[in-house]
Amino acid sequence: MKEFFSILKRYIPPYKFELIMSFVYNILAAIFGVFSFLMMQPVLEILFEETESVTTKAEWALNIDTLKHNFYYYISQYKEEYGADTALIFVGVILLFAVLFKVGFTFLGSYHSVSIRNGVVRDMRQQIYDKIISLPIAYFSDEKKGDIIARSTGDVQEVENSVMNSLDMFLKNPILIIVALATMIVMSPSLTLFVFILLPIAGGLIGRIGRSLKKTSRKGQDKMGDILSTIEESLSGLRIIKAFTAEDRMKTRFNGEINQYRRIMNSLMRRRVLAHPISEFLGTAVIVIVLWYGGRIILNNESSMNGAGFIAYLVVFYSIINPAKSFSKAFYSIQKGLASMNRIDQILDAESNIKQIQNAKNLNDFSESIKYENIDFEYNKGVKVLKNINLEIKKGQTIALVGQSGSGKTTFADLLPRFYDVCSGKISIDGTDIKEYKIDELRSLMGNVNQESILFNDTIFNNIAFGVENATLEDVEAAAKIANAHDFISAMNDSYYTNIGDRGGKLSGGQRQRLSIARAILKNPPILILDEATSALDTESEKLVQEALDKLMQKRTSIVIAHRLSTIKNADLICVFQEGEIVERGTHEELVERNGVYRKLYEMQNL
Repeated sequence: MKEFFSILKRYIPPYKFELIMSFVYNILAAIFGVFSFLMMQPVLEILFEETESVTTKAEWALNIDTLKHNFYYYISQYKEEYGADTALIFVGVILLFAVLFKVGFTFLGSYHSVSIRNGVVRDMRQQIYDKIISLPIAYFSDEKKGDIIARSTGDVQEVENSVMNSLDMFLKNPILIIVALATMIVMSPSLTLFVFILLPIAGGLIGRIGRSLKKTSRKGQDKMGDILSTIEESLSGLRIIKAFTAEDRMKTRFNGEINQYRRIMNSLMRRRVLAHPISEFLGTAVIVIVLWYGGRIILNNESSMNGAGFIAYLVVFYSIINPAKSFSKAFYSIQKGLASMNRIDQILDAESNIKQIQNAKNLNDFSESIKYENIDFEYNKGVKVLKNINLEIKKGQTIALVGQSGSGKTTFADLLPRFYDVCSGKISIDGTDIKEYKIDELRSLMGNVNQESILFNDTIFNNIAFGVENATLEDVEAAAKIANAHDFISAMNDSYYTNIGDRGGKLSGGQRQRLSIARAILKNPPILILDEATSALDTESEKLVQEALDKLMQKRTSIVIAHRLSTIKNADLICVFQEGEIVERGTHEELVERNGVYRKLYEMQNL
């Protein structure tokens, strides 16, 4: 339960007012609830004619004896004047009002606890999403997307269903139990002491079974992450699955995952359903023992309580049983929810190695150059992807990076916006290490157009205006015209307000790429990074996209990664990468004359 209270400590403080109000209303509900139970005693005494006539009224004082004496005085007066049956109605009316106040305050207590529960779940979802957005790209290279989605959805839902649904119980039931036990102590201290010995024994048995749920529940949530990963991979690779007639293979894999999940959940649920029968049996056993022990001391005249008082005592004691049962059920649920919370915390506690220093410098533009100085980088320790890279990119230059796949070109470009940090050496802008600048301002200087057009399931307008505040339709249209995209957009039914589907699935590859270019044009960045922006296009689309890129690159500092050497002939400097090193550099003409790696690549493509 320590973990449960640590969760409350983390998320409850913003809802202190609702917590206080819920606490106050639950106390009032408990008081009126116990009062309604105590009304059983005068009812029984009237029915069995055990009521002794009270003829004098005591002066009012805030103590139990005085209140009880005066209550019996009014009952005696009422009984003598109107008869026992009318007195019974009088007591019943008081009981009815007591129950009315009890249920009213119970509702008000739950009303405020609902605000706490839903608010905490909202805050948790927001916190997870904010963390996911803030984590570096490297984190997601090591994690399954399906598992992250499972933690962000299924695990949060489990925390809501188990931990937060138990919040109302923890705000209400302890108060009911404490008020009831306090009343029982007043009614019979010796009998209540006996109850205090029995209840911890029963609670210990329930708790021991509940603790075993946490480990099993964690396995279940992990397996659900695997299931969602398989679904995500299947949807992303559906074309390949069908092309290679691998449907049966994927079905077998998925069936294996869901069968393992079924076995885990069978084990979990079978233990969970033990909660009710065990608590029912133990609760009944405790009542039987209390009935035997209390009946024995009443029959032997070892207690000041009469028979009606003992029955009222049992009714008050029985009012503890349901809250205690709720505790046992909630304990089982909380153990399951804590396993999900642990999985969520793995995301929330993840360390970001891309950190902004204190008092970071502003960066609105750059005036001179970008320098890579003695850069080494490795994704996995001991395996260098970049080795001793030195390069100066002057403002306004177009630098082209060529070489075989896996030679380090994309990694070189990703280091500039700090998607990753260098392992040694430094990258500087105008002589200042990029680690000294504010990260968001550093990245705002750059526009990216990648080989895979990354678009969102939204309108064309919102995709082009993505990341640009207060963009107008005129601004978006102007960017689309430069990107050679205005004509095909205008031909659509809803023009710029056409929804393009998941990842732009309603558009062709060339159209998607031109939208990406329009997005970069609208951002108007001084530094442009083009990562094989035309390699996946047909000849006609490539021509349109290349024209758009040429317009985009004008008067900008550009880093262009290309496999098609024909697209970078006019670059100011071409760097040839091989196994993480720059092995050649120069203009197109210089490199062709040198008769080295670049010339071989050029001749192969011409052939």
